[in-house]
Amino acid sequence: MDSQHRVDKAARLMRKGSVRDAQKVSKLQRSLNNNEETSRTQSVQTRLNDKSLAPSPIVTLVVGAEARLFAAHEDVLCQSSFFERVIRSNFTDAQNRRISLPDEEPEVFSGILEYLYKGDYYPRLLHNKQRNSWELEDSLPRRVTPQTSPTINDSPKFGGGRAGQTPQTPAAVEATVFLSGIGQHILRDTAIYCAADRFGLEELKRLALRKQGLQAGIDVGTILRSAQYCYANTPDSDSRLRAHYLALIIRCRKTFKRSGTMQAEMEKCGSDNVYGEGSGKLFFDLFVAMCNHLDDVIDASNARTPKTI
Repeated sequence: MDSQHRVDKAARLMRKGSVRDAQKVSKLQRSLNNNEETSRTQSVQTRLNDKSLAPSPIVTLVVGAEARLFAAHEDVLCQSSFFERVIRSNFTDAQNRRISLPDEEPEVFSGILEYLYKGDYYPRLLHNKQRNSWELEDSLPRRVTPQTSPTINDSPKFGGGRAGQTPQTPAAVEATVFLSGIGQHILRDTAIYCAADRFGLEELKRLALRKQGLQAGIDVGTILRSAQYCYANTPDSDSRLRAHYLALIIRCRKTFKRSGTMQAEMEKCGSDNVYGEGSGKLFFDLFVAMCNHLDDVIDASNARTPKTI
């Protein structure tokens, strides 16, 4: 009897232990999933901290027509293939460790430096654990007014309406940046993407494109200016940001069709003298993309419709 009792008790303990072990494993998995993003951020910061411990010379960067001064560690700059090539070869001013970048925009370049040091730039990309989605930092709903945030039904003088905005969609956070070189406001993420392409920062290009995909409530004029700037400042081989703009315009084609801004830009075939050579290619690519989209729709319709002889 005692022997049987001990056997039964041991079996019960083993079953309870297995339940506790399963609960521990499940809890550990949840903890790992919740801390995945934190670990990724910490790894980037650790890598930068390790570099900062080593003696790294300070490099002065003279940016823009106004010669705005920036300073950065040489090792941090060498994350960029462009700066690594310049630093390893020869400085413009080797004695003072100074690099001149007269064609860059200071506001955009500050974002580049912020990324090189922190792995992101403002507004940061944050993971909303409750919704299990990615959002931009400080992307809180704002009151929409016709003067600053025109809606789809607004007059064309406000930019021809907004693409992809609903009353529930938060207004864009720090969406645009003024570029003195062209005298226009364009999407900040587009300017960052183009600068990242020049500096050889592929990971930053992916980040900027992902952030731009989260923007909403951008007026038609800003989208068209940014798209033309993209075409003027990316190679013809670029298949990401250019494709993003083409898909956006096609998806919101009703808004763009009603836009006086769209009509004016197409009638003058782009503004090469404003945005740079090649910006007018946007409209031919848009025509080709719309033709391809129409062909896909027709092919899909034919596939569903029985053929008759």
